[in-house]
Amino acid sequence: MWEVIYDHLYTYIGAYMFMCLALILFTGMPVAFALGGISILSGFIAIKLEILDFAVFFQIIQRVWGGDGGSGAVQNPILVAIPCFVFMGTMLEKSKVAEDLLHILQVLLRRVPGGLALSVTVMGTVMAATTGIIGASVVMMTLLALPTMLARGYHPALATGTIAASATLGILIPPSIMLVLMANLLAVSVGNLFVGAILPGLVLSGLYFLYILVLATIRPKLAPALPADAIQMSPTRIANVIKFLAIAAVLIIGAFIMEKTPLANLWSWPLVAFLAIFVTSVLMGRAEGNTLLGGLLKGFFPPVFLIVLVLGSIFGGWATPTEAAGVGAFGSILLAWLNRTLTIGVLRDVVHRTALTTAMIFFIFVGATAFSTIFRNVYGEDLIIELIEWLDLGPWALLFILMFAIFLLGFFFDFLEITLIILPVFAPVIRSLAPEFAPHLGLEPATNESQRQFMQAQVIYWFAILVAVNLQTSFLTPPFGFALFYMKGVAPSGVKMQHIYAGIIPFVILQLIGLAFTVEFPGLALWLPSLMFGSS
Repeated sequence: MWEVIYDHLYTYIGAYMFMCLALILFTGMPVAFALGGISILSGFIAIKLEILDFAVFFQIIQRVWGGDGGSGAVQNPILVAIPCFVFMGTMLEKSKVAEDLLHILQVLLRRVPGGLALSVTVMGTVMAATTGIIGASVVMMTLLALPTMLARGYHPALATGTIAASATLGILIPPSIMLVLMANLLAVSVGNLFVGAILPGLVLSGLYFLYILVLATIRPKLAPALPADAIQMSPTRIANVIKFLAIAAVLIIGAFIMEKTPLANLWSWPLVAFLAIFVTSVLMGRAEGNTLLGGLLKGFFPPVFLIVLVLGSIFGGWATPTEAAGVGAFGSILLAWLNRTLTIGVLRDVVHRTALTTAMIFFIFVGATAFSTIFRNVYGEDLIIELIEWLDLGPWALLFILMFAIFLLGFFFDFLEITLIILPVFAPVIRSLAPEFAPHLGLEPATNESQRQFMQAQVIYWFAILVAVNLQTSFLTPPFGFALFYMKGVAPSGVKMQHIYAGIIPFVILQLIGLAFTVEFPGLALWLPSLMFGSS
C-alpha cells in the first residue's frame, strides 16, 4: 500500500502542486503567500518521501539572488533595473509631462476625425516608452483626458475604452517591467526582448489609431471634432525656431568633437549631447510660452528625449539595461525639476510608492521562484511533456492552447502572477519543440550545437513576445481587469461600469488581432533584434 502511494506521489506531486495553487488562488489569498506556502509544503512532503534532498531549498536562494550561493555575490543585476524603472514612471506621473504632451497633441490632431481620442492614443504610446507603471498611467490619463473627452461630447464607452487600452501599452512597449522579469526568468537578453517588443507594441497602437479614425469618420457623433477655436495658441516666431535648431546643432557638433578627445573615455558623449538638448528644449519651451514651438519643446520633445536616453543607450551599446534604468530615473528627476514640480514632498511620495511597488513585485518573484524550483525538482516538467505526448498534441496545438489559457487566466489574475507561473513551467517545453517552429520563423535546420542553441533562443524570444502581447488583455478583461477598476475609481460620477466594460470590448478584439499578427508574422518580434544585434 505504501509503495503504491509513494509511486503515485512521486509521479504526480507536480500536478498536485498546480491543483492546490489553483484552488488557493481562487480563495483570494495573496499570490506570494500561495506560491511560497505551496512550495515549502510540497518540498517538505517530497523530502519526507525521499524524492528530494533538503539542499533543494538552498537552490531557491541561489536562483533568487542569481549567485553561486557560496560567495554571497549577486550575479543577477538586471533585477536592479526594476526599482529604477518604477521610480522613473512614478516621478514622470508627478512631473506633469503628460499634461503638456496631451495639449500639444490636441493642437496637432485637432482637424483629424476623433482627434482628441487619437491624441490620447498617441500620448499612451509615448508615455508607454517612459513609464511601465500601469496603475499610475491609467489614473493619470483618466484624470487628464476623460473629463475633457466627455465635455467634448465623446461617447463614454469610446472614451473609457481608448484611455484604458492606450494606458496599458506600457506593459509591452519598452522599457517594461514585465519584459525585465521575462528576461530574468528565461535567462535571455533583456535588450533583445526590448527591441523585439517595439514593433508588436506599435502594431497594437496602430490598430487602436486606425479603429478610432474609422469609427470617428463613420459615426462622428461618437467622437465629435474639436471646434476651430477650441485651442488657442500664439504664433511661433521663426527666429526662435532658428535659435533652437542652432543650439541643438552646436551641442551635437560639440559632443562629436569631444568624442575625438581623450576625455571621451570619461563619459559617453552621445548621452551628454542628448541630455544637453533635453534640458535646452524644456527651458526654451517654458520661455516660448503658449506657441506651437513652445508646446513641442515643453510637451513633446522631453519625453521623446527621455525615451532616447533610456532605449537609445541600450540599443546603442552605451549602457546596460540596468545602467539605462538609472539614466531614466535621473532624467525623470531632472524633468520634474525643470517643470518646477520637484519638491521634498513629491520626492518622498515617489520613493515611498516605488518601495511599495518593488516590494510587491519581488515578493511575488520570490514565491514564484520557489514554486518553479520545487516543481522542476519533482519532475513536473517531465509530467507536462508526458501529458502532451499522451494527448498527441502537435506543437501548434500546444501553442494555441497555451495562448488561450493565458487569455483566460487574464480574466482572473494580474500579468505578474501569470508571467511568474506560466513562463518557468512551459518555456522549457516550447524550447524542446524549437525544431518544429523553426521553419515558420524562417530558420534553417540546426546541424551543430551552436545552431541548435540559436534556434532555441529565437523561438523563446518569439514565444516571450507572444505571451507579452497576450497579457495586454489581462488589464482589460472583466471581472478582474485592474485597469478598469483604476479607471472607475477616478472617473466622473456619470461614467458607469457598464460604459467601461462596453468600451474595452473592441480593444480586446484588437489586441487579439495583434496577437494573431505576431503569430502569423514572427518577423514582427524577431526582425528588429536581428537587424540591430545580428544573428549570431
